[in-house]
Amino acid sequence: MRPRTTALTLLLTGALLAASACAKEDDTGASAPAKPRTVTPVSGCGKGSWTDPADLAPDREPARCAPGTPAPKPLPEERRLTIATGTLSAEYVAPLQMAVDKGEFEKEGLDVELKVLPTPDALPLLAKGDLDAQWAAPEAAVMNGITSGFDIKWTAGNFSPDPRSKSGLWVKLKKGESAAHVPMAGRKMGTMIGKGSVIAYPMNKALKKHGGGLDEIRFQQLGSADVLTALRQGGTDSAWLLDPVWRKVDGDKRYAFLGGQPQGEPLGGLLFGPNLLKKDPDAGVALLRAYIRTVNTYFAGDYKADKAFAGELAELLKTDEDVLLATPSLRMDWEIRAGTTDRLQDAYRAEGVSEGDKVPEEQVVDRELYEEAVGHQ
Repeated sequence: MRPRTTALTLLLTGALLAASACAKEDDTGASAPAKPRTVTPVSGCGKGSWTDPADLAPDREPARCAPGTPAPKPLPEERRLTIATGTLSAEYVAPLQMAVDKGEFEKEGLDVELKVLPTPDALPLLAKGDLDAQWAAPEAAVMNGITSGFDIKWTAGNFSPDPRSKSGLWVKLKKGESAAHVPMAGRKMGTMIGKGSVIAYPMNKALKKHGGGLDEIRFQQLGSADVLTALRQGGTDSAWLLDPVWRKVDGDKRYAFLGGQPQGEPLGGLLFGPNLLKKDPDAGVALLRAYIRTVNTYFAGDYKADKAFAGELAELLKTDEDVLLATPSLRMDWEIRAGTTDRLQDAYRAEGVSEGDKVPEEQVVDRELYEEAVGHQ
């Protein structure tokens, strides 16, 4: 029987192909080449509002403008937008939540609805134009969809981890093993994240340091509440532990942290479909402007150090404040690094969920809209 994760990837790819066929049948000229856009300097967004995409240094300072900038530029007419997201309770969704709560989208003339939809349901709708944007990542199914011929692009990043974070790959040590070297080939890994997810890239990177690889381990997909239990009770040898679950094994000498998401390199964020890429890029820039302003105003640094704001954020995310404060602040980052989509596709190929030629970065990534929002030419 085909593993559940592979079947899910195939099902999603099929749905995307069907969506592409529908889009072609209903084509209204949305795929026409975009006209060159005028980029002008933006007050409050100086030299630090843009960083070289090729800079992959782990300690790279994320781009920032002054608080409250870039200033709103309301659209002539109100535009209703729907953004799909897999959850509204995860911390990495906080800038979108806060932008709605603080009226930052409204200042741009945008009426934004955040709609909870699983990725397999949302992607075909984004491709058809039934959704305007998606808070997700360039996963294997997205690459397959782009190959099939419709407009989906990664237009803004989300976050990278704090150096103190240990969200990632944890292993239960056997006799004689240490965190410096843990032979991983042949071991079983428990994860709630299936094949084809962007997490394959950092996972593969960590495994290779310890004599393994995505093609040399056995995946065991578990529910979020079962991953830690399986690791503790021997049901699995290793596990990908998310915030704040990893705190429950941190400091226990029976377990070792092998690595997580690369610092300074976002692996997800906003995906735009044809509506914001081609039909109404002004609304796309306005959405990004509000998002970037929210980051600069509320998430520019260690936002959890502000006790009052942490309480407000916990209430917004409907989580316990102590749980929120148990892990370091995320490094919110709207920029996209060069080569990330190539590295992701290498990992998908190692997992066996991607074949054929790589999708070139220029077909997946569009930095021009967020660069326009901050006035970078």
